[in-house]
Amino acid sequence: MPGWISRCHRKGSSPRNPEFADLNPRLRPSCYHAFWISLVLPSVRIPRSRDISFNFDCRASPVSQIPLRFLLSTGTGGQHARMARRALSLAVLTWCLAGSEGCRPAAEAPSTSPTASSAGSPRPAGAADPKDSPVKRDTPPKATPPGAPKILLTLPTFELVDQGGKPFGTEQLRGRVWIANFFFTRCQTTCPIQTAKLAQFQRQAKNWPDWNRVRLVSLSVDPTHDTPEVLTDYARSYQADPDQWKFLTGPREALWTLSRDGFKLPVADSPDAQDLITHSPRFILVDGEGQVRGFYDSQKDRDIRQLAIDLRYLLEATPDPESKVTHVALPPEMFFAPWLEERREAQLAAADSLTPRHDFQFRDTRAESGITFRHQVVGDASRNWRMNHYDHGNGVATADVDGDNLPDLYFPSQIGGCELWRNLGQGRFENVTAESGLAIADRVVVSASFADTDNDGDPDLFVTTTRGGNLFFINDGQGHFRDATNAAGLQHVGHSSTGDFFDYDRDGRLDLFVTNVGRFTSDEVAFSGPAGTETGRYHVGENDAFVGHLHPERAEKSLLYHNEGNNTFRDVTDESGLIELGWNGDATPFDGNGDEWPDLYVLNMQGSDQYWQNEQGRRFVRQTRETFGRVPWGGMGVKAFDANQDGGDDLLITNMHVDMWTRFETPAQERQKIRPQLMPASYLKQDNPQESILGNALFERQADGRFVEVSDQKGAEMYWPWGLSVGDLNADGWPDVFITASMNLQYRYHPNAVLLNNRGTGFQGAEYVLQVEPRAGLQVAAPWFELDCDGGDRKHAVCEGRTGRVQVWGAVGSRGSVLLDIDQDGDLDIVTADFNSPPQILASNLAQSPGGVRWLEVVLRGTRSNRDGLGARVSLTAGGVTQHQVHDGQSGYLTQSSAPLYFGLGDAPQVERIDIVWPSGERQTLTGPLEANRRLVIEEPPAASPATPQ
Repeated sequence: MPGWISRCHRKGSSPRNPEFADLNPRLRPSCYHAFWISLVLPSVRIPRSRDISFNFDCRASPVSQIPLRFLLSTGTGGQHARMARRALSLAVLTWCLAGSEGCRPAAEAPSTSPTASSAGSPRPAGAADPKDSPVKRDTPPKATPPGAPKILLTLPTFELVDQGGKPFGTEQLRGRVWIANFFFTRCQTTCPIQTAKLAQFQRQAKNWPDWNRVRLVSLSVDPTHDTPEVLTDYARSYQADPDQWKFLTGPREALWTLSRDGFKLPVADSPDAQDLITHSPRFILVDGEGQVRGFYDSQKDRDIRQLAIDLRYLLEATPDPESKVTHVALPPEMFFAPWLEERREAQLAAADSLTPRHDFQFRDTRAESGITFRHQVVGDASRNWRMNHYDHGNGVATADVDGDNLPDLYFPSQIGGCELWRNLGQGRFENVTAESGLAIADRVVVSASFADTDNDGDPDLFVTTTRGGNLFFINDGQGHFRDATNAAGLQHVGHSSTGDFFDYDRDGRLDLFVTNVGRFTSDEVAFSGPAGTETGRYHVGENDAFVGHLHPERAEKSLLYHNEGNNTFRDVTDESGLIELGWNGDATPFDGNGDEWPDLYVLNMQGSDQYWQNEQGRRFVRQTRETFGRVPWGGMGVKAFDANQDGGDDLLITNMHVDMWTRFETPAQERQKIRPQLMPASYLKQDNPQESILGNALFERQADGRFVEVSDQKGAEMYWPWGLSVGDLNADGWPDVFITASMNLQYRYHPNAVLLNNRGTGFQGAEYVLQVEPRAGLQVAAPWFELDCDGGDRKHAVCEGRTGRVQVWGAVGSRGSVLLDIDQDGDLDIVTADFNSPPQILASNLAQSPGGVRWLEVVLRGTRSNRDGLGARVSLTAGGVTQHQVHDGQSGYLTQSSAPLYFGLGDAPQVERIDIVWPSGERQTLTGPLEANRRLVIEEPPAASPATPQ
């Protein structure tokens, strides 16, 4: 992480303007934009004789009290223009660093007068000293971390009685950070809101690693009525934890004096019969020494958010006296996500309008499954955080590696080794990594693709890596894999992303397309473990990786390999004409023109996607604009499927990168595409940003073969999406979509999404209704890395102002996913690939619901076609409704799986007909009735021979 960003965050206390609260909570708004400008400007080509202006709102800077405006005149271009761009970039950063409040708008400058906290006059709390200057990394640690709220006043000692009738006061609060409020149980105005907000705070914070150091203290100003018994009943009605949340009573004079003289808050008898006593509605933050650090309006969400941030600063100022560990959240407000509960309540309230079947739920059963895998990331995504492509993470793949008809799971990991988990049945798994030969702990792994490359009836495996050399493994049929990379000719070394198996020439052997991202790393080598250790070796990412597409010399050509037989492959990229030099993260086979030859849709995470049309296995021709018109800029995940069951495949693309240029605050805003004006044309390498789709895209195939983009109309837009998995989650005969979304360290949590298919008319969100979100226990964070601030890590930015062991926490989040029936009960479950944390094993109870489930699994066995039947089109008719699926193995982000096709049958008791178009061109029909709730194996018949199910 660049030091100036770290300083920009620490100088001011924390974001106070809700407009910028979730953009990147680590950065001030101007610093955030300055960061992107600093990356883009040195590389942007600006047309000659054009003036470019940039605006930064840095009114809090001591240098100026007006918004900063730069005007760059490029004149005749050339070297002078490049120098001007670099100068402007440096000037922007310098200006940002000059502001003592970290470029915070002047309107948000906090007041520090404790007397400003009387009822009805809200005041932000806990600001850093405006005279503070950036701290150099080599300066000695300070007593408290930068940004900690100031001491406003010191409270007198007191002793009252809690709801249990026991003495409670200053002595019991010594060493604890606490939040106080004044209330009374008969209050009908602000008190219910205060108590509800504290109850929400308790729910949000109960999973904090240092929550045991916090107390909530509610002091009654009506103690004559509010006896311990009354307070006990009141506390119970809000599910207050009696150990953490104390409700205090005592002599009226003592309580009123404490309010007036101790907290400097007003209290008086009220002439209003509805509200017997007038008192302050404020929350007060107090440290372990009885010193007030802030006053907050309990009626305003913005103040509550600031309270959570300041509370974190106090907790992070000193180690836990019991564990001797300081827990630090990056960003500080990451732990506090009341908006997650609010979104859940809103979706539940609207559940009656949810048309698709939703009478079932998912539950995370990882603990029962036996799976202990934990994804691990390189240092650039952790202790040495940099903004580059390492944050893209990994997926998760499934295949029956040992032939026991149970789906096993393979978890790639950047460092620490990948893991293969064998399915034991009933949702239980065992780790068979060692005997499988698939640990791959010596390089940074990216993706995994299972497919039967030699047509011997078992799934083989291809793995991509970042500069470690790709790998190819042959399965012996028992789940033991042999490295055959060099013999296969697949040892490419570069910045590879995914491997996609498909039979592009329909010769019965699976070919391979490998996407390459582009050079985003330097030649510098670092280690991911603690200082002084040599674990997790990787190449350090470039500081300007996300403008790498502006440097043509950094491009890496994606590769097309032809399967020559006997598990040998030949690079046919140039002769095929498929010259793809984009920053390609993923791709999918896709018959875009309906000629039964598999084309390729290739994503470009730093450019426009491309569609390559297959000309009968001889060559590929780019037909992007002719077929789709506009396409996404920055595509991240892709899946071809028949969303409306009209017989033609549609295409859904998720787009993460453009969302990094803006932020949204409400669910409605998050389902909007960003405005083209936010992304410079020079960065897009386009004259007109409106030429691209800046968001997700759902291309719906029309009857005449055209594609129309309908993501907004069909409810397929969302925020921060990575990959997607498609399957019939409610078994109603219509394909649903699971989309992962997150950003992790330095960012807040973001929920995954479940989009239920409303019979082809559109998608409806149901992640909260189905209990996919929020996570169990409202989890939003996980331990990210640990520092020794007295030892080798003492110069680390997080160690400034801290000593001893420091545990840094980041937001949890998923990158990839796969849908499969892990427990063989007839419904689809969800397994996620989470970033730097364990996966989720989300088991569905659809099969156990009152409505039950009807389904059919189809396993294809090619004879003249490839053994997996990849590329086959299956149409199944049940209950008079025909479903269409193409078997392509595209199971989720950065993975390809070997798995059966799953068909939900809705209310249909049996299947009437199955039609298959094999990659060989053979057409096969099975007529029913065919029994439901089973696995059906279908073998491709010899030419002109009738077929029967097996």
